[in-house]
Amino acid sequence: MSNRIDEKFKQLKAENKKALITYIAAGDGGFDLTEQAILAMEQNGADIIEIGVPFSDPIAEGKVIQEASLRAIRDYHTTLKGVFELVKKLRTQTNMPLLLMLYANTIFRTGTDYFFEKCREVGIDGVIVPDLPFEEHDEFQEASEKNNIYNISLVTPASTGRIAKIASKAQGFLYCVSSVGVTGMRSHFDTDFNAFFGEVKNSAKIPYCVGFGIRDGETAHKMSAYCDGVIVGSAIVNKIGEFGQNAIPEIVTICQELREGLDKIS
Repeated sequence: MSNRIDEKFKQLKAENKKALITYIAAGDGGFDLTEQAILAMEQNGADIIEIGVPFSDPIAEGKVIQEASLRAIRDYHTTLKGVFELVKKLRTQTNMPLLLMLYANTIFRTGTDYFFEKCREVGIDGVIVPDLPFEEHDEFQEASEKNNIYNISLVTPASTGRIAKIASKAQGFLYCVSSVGVTGMRSHFDTDFNAFFGEVKNSAKIPYCVGFGIRDGETAHKMSAYCDGVIVGSAIVNKIGEFGQNAIPEIVTICQELREGLDKIS
């Protein structure tokens, strides 16, 4: 059974393009705004979209996404049930790969089998669970595979010595975290990318993309030299925090800039 993530990367490879993967916190500004933003991102260069499920203690997130999560829960009463309804609605309008980014406790609380069955039912293609260690992936693997939902693996610069092991079982794409720490826009990186991506390249049998810290077309262009795509979250979520219901034109602009940066020939 094919997965939309695989199909998208095949298409991008045929077109000699890098993937633009964007993130949005579901329910920040309300589900109507989330829906509009996702469709606008697709129309302006995004290839895959991560939909963040708000959580009260998002330990992997920096200030921007933490605040978005808080707004979604406090001001808009966002729930996982509501997120599933949103995805179901989106599936009548788009066939692009959609991922859920959420914390393990949300899955356990929902019930692992039910959660992955629901993901398949509404049209989710993969999940990213940042607080689930690679060694504990087996807890979800049977349910995710049965429903053809990819459990996306993460590697960080601190994963040295474990990258080959993680990459050997990775599905969809390997999420390469640019820096040790939480999400957020960065003005500089301390990581030795040649060493980090050298190890990733030697180990990965699937596409690999970099996230955490990419904020504009220039950083997207620089980072794309190392991998198959870039993942951008805080720079987009920040626009909703700043512009609220008027954020769509700002999100369109940043997506266009990111796409331009990725498509620029060095």
